[in-house]
Amino acid sequence: MQHDLRQLLGIRLPIIQGGMANIATGAFAAAVSEAGGLGLIATGGYSPDDLRQEIRAARALTGKPFGVNLMLMHPEADALAVLLIEEGITIVTTGAGLPGKYMPPWLSAGLTVIPVVPSVAIARRVEAQGAAAVIAEGGESGGHVGDLTTMALVPQVADAVSVPVIAAGGIAHGRQMLAALALGACGVQIGTTLLRAAECPIHDAYKQAILKAKDSDTTVTGRAAGAPVRLLKNPMAREYLRREKAGASLEELERFTLGSLRKAVFDGDTQNGSLMAGQVAGQLAEILPVADILEALYSQCVALSGTIPGHPALVNREDA
Repeated sequence: MQHDLRQLLGIRLPIIQGGMANIATGAFAAAVSEAGGLGLIATGGYSPDDLRQEIRAARALTGKPFGVNLMLMHPEADALAVLLIEEGITIVTTGAGLPGKYMPPWLSAGLTVIPVVPSVAIARRVEAQGAAAVIAEGGESGGHVGDLTTMALVPQVADAVSVPVIAAGGIAHGRQMLAALALGACGVQIGTTLLRAAECPIHDAYKQAILKAKDSDTTVTGRAAGAPVRLLKNPMAREYLRREKAGASLEELERFTLGSLRKAVFDGDTQNGSLMAGQVAGQLAEILPVADILEALYSQCVALSGTIPGHPALVNREDA
């Protein structure tokens, strides 16, 4: 069964912005929504009061649909979950955990709930709990990652659930968006490619590091601690990996990285900051308005879809 993400969310383009902690502000979410996608405000780094302000800031900037991404490991997740209802949020995505205990009140309030899932088992579980769709995110993505790649994860999730599946991880061009649709997705979620948006509120030094990155310039820290994070290679990441390999405790590693994302986002510290980014960073070459990024992604996908039937690999070769 084919699903229409645009109809489900009331958006023009089948593209969702990732909920990037300390980055996905109300203003940025509004910019994405104005450009035709679904903007998301991230709860990572926000108190309930902060989030309320960001929601109201987004509403002042756009009348189009936007949502909130609730990081379930947030120490104030319970309060944030209630606040979403109080503020009349209609779309919520979730990550870093299972949203089960919040589903009954959210569904009663009419929220469209779309969890990020790293496996078939979790996709089935959240579908049974009432998820309207799922975001199948592969390990190519930036930030917190799972083990499966987008190429392997998306079709297996699409075959396992009846709700719409949105693909995430490794998507920065129409070729990748078209591939995601072929794998069974009804749309895509993007994050890394939006870091170079003119409206993205990260420090310019962080943006320039993204633009300078090559295909092999990301690494994953935290695997031994059970909290893998993909980021650009820099002195901080290399030192983390050295300590991790030497058997440092989880507490020591957490102390070492405390505040590192904020150092990257707000201070532009490319040496000691956590420059979270996915493997598509090597594809990105220039800063562009968010509207241009979204329009190019979708128009490339549509244009390329017409070339597939004539692909030499798909043409019947009677003489083969």
